[in-house]
Amino acid sequence: MSATIGTAAPEFSLKDQNQQEVKLSDFHGKKRVVLVFYPLDWSPVCTKEHACFVNDMKQFEQLDAQVLGLSVDSVWSHKAYAEKMGIHYPLLADFHPRGAVAAKYGVYLEDKGITGRAISIIDRDGKLAWHKNYDIPVVPDIKEVSQALVGVK
Repeated sequence: MSATIGTAAPEFSLKDQNQQEVKLSDFHGKKRVVLVFYPLDWSPVCTKEHACFVNDMKQFEQLDAQVLGLSVDSVWSHKAYAEKMGIHYPLLADFHPRGAVAAKYGVYLEDKGITGRAISIIDRDGKLAWHKNYDIPVVPDIKEVSQALVGVK
């Protein structure tokens, strides 16, 4: 099952690398959300992907968007990874039950026990406005994501 463009994005409440509870509904009416699903902290392609987001964070802030990373890693792994990578946006631990939030968006790879690589954009009304799945070894095109974001209210 996967979320459908134009419908309400599946709600979630997960802890980030600082043990803070982050809910999708926290951003309703305030910011658009760029939800970055990625397989694992510390893997080479994920590290490149996050480096791109860190380097382009000003652009996402100017577009009034909140970036949220999400994988099946633990809060503790996220904390060490964020510190090492200079990541200041929330990294959400979809750890227990493993992959439950990713599954709501249709991106949990149960046979591998990891989150697939995908990006969803959620508008200020909480609706899924854009979504793209990527092959695991592919670093998403950040320009494509920011261009899609420009078209989302």
